[in-house]
Amino acid sequence: MQNPLGYEKESSLLKKFAIPSIISMLVSSLYNIVDQIFIGQGVGFLGNAATNVAFPLTTIALAIALLIGIGSASLFSLYLGEKKPERSSSIAGNGISMSVLCSVIYVVLVLVFLEPLLKSFGATSTIMPLALEYTRITTLGVPFLITTNVISNLIRADGSPKYSMICMVAGAVVNTILDPLFIFGFHMGVAGAAIATVAGQVISFFIAAWYIKSFQHIEFNKKSLRISLKDTKEMATIGMSASLNQIAILFVQIVLNNSLTYYGQFTKFGSDIPLAACGIVMKTNAILLAIIIGISQGMQPIIGFNYGAQKYERVKKTFKLAISANLVVSFIGWALFQFCTSTVLSIFGSGDANYFEFATMFMRIYLMLVCIDGVQMLSSSFFSSIKKAYLGMFLSMTRQVLFLIPLVLILPKFFGLNGILYAAPIADFVAFVVSVICILVEFNKLSELEKSRKTNSL
Repeated sequence: MQNPLGYEKESSLLKKFAIPSIISMLVSSLYNIVDQIFIGQGVGFLGNAATNVAFPLTTIALAIALLIGIGSASLFSLYLGEKKPERSSSIAGNGISMSVLCSVIYVVLVLVFLEPLLKSFGATSTIMPLALEYTRITTLGVPFLITTNVISNLIRADGSPKYSMICMVAGAVVNTILDPLFIFGFHMGVAGAAIATVAGQVISFFIAAWYIKSFQHIEFNKKSLRISLKDTKEMATIGMSASLNQIAILFVQIVLNNSLTYYGQFTKFGSDIPLAACGIVMKTNAILLAIIIGISQGMQPIIGFNYGAQKYERVKKTFKLAISANLVVSFIGWALFQFCTSTVLSIFGSGDANYFEFATMFMRIYLMLVCIDGVQMLSSSFFSSIKKAYLGMFLSMTRQVLFLIPLVLILPKFFGLNGILYAAPIADFVAFVVSVICILVEFNKLSELEKSRKTNSL
């Protein structure tokens, strides 16, 4: 049976794959956003600050999930395009087994080194007790979080994006119902939010795992679950750019948190207000990023399959459509952040005048050029999908590691807190320029490959 990825209209395919993927990513973001809203209303801004310093642990878990999930799904699609279903099967099984193994190791390490980790993430003495209470529970849900994300990516690559979406939506619904019940009904505070989060992750995992026995385009069996070092290396190479992007976000969070607490102490805002405001702004922006990542994940199986099948014009057209959709969504997000700032911030609970003053300033300046942010992310994913992992890795590091972190460390020495805020739009612009140059060069190569393919087919 011919795979529709190779012949259906590109715009129809992108809608079919991207929309469920966007919903899935939005739902994943809701785990943190819903917690933030209910904690803000029930505990206060110190509770939000506690979840902010705990958030890097989730970022690391997502980095592991993307390393394995995107790597497995990309190779899965490429081998299907090359008409090698048996390789796709072994890649899928290897990815699932590695997700279980890596997540268990991660949980053990986090629980052993939890307090020093939270200190390195910027936890102050005021915030530490709440952060410990929250993370000791959420860490137990990490194996379900990582494995669900990996299986979800494989389900999408297998041509079932709606089922992949259902996995995430079900968990989010459970989390949203239990959050107010535990926080307000049982007066459990941040611990209640953590328990609700883990409960949702467990539900999502079991729904995702149910699909394993019914893959459409491969024959999956117990032999497929064997761990192969060769497959793992190939998978990690492809998934590295998406993973590095999350690791880069982690380093940005650590540098930001520590810089904000340090330079904040010399201002009227103090150390805790900048930390709490940063958590709100970053998690609000995570909603926009979730949509962009959803578009990226939606285009991945289409681009991967058609590149493997040497249909280069379809590869280019799919990427152009994805970029166009991203720019529209990003501009809407930018407009909300710039012109509806107070409304957005008020959703996350109350605070004094200084808190709202800094949070408003942070959101408007830090997200000043968020409208072009997605170009770098989609470009990085594009190169990973066509098996040019090293270029994808480079682009994934440009905005966060090569530009933003150095700017966050250097600019505040001259401009204080304002230097931290303006570092982001500068990094956004430079990363955008680099990404556009790389894509234009690659598109010229794809055009030449298409001409050569047509000549050889005559």
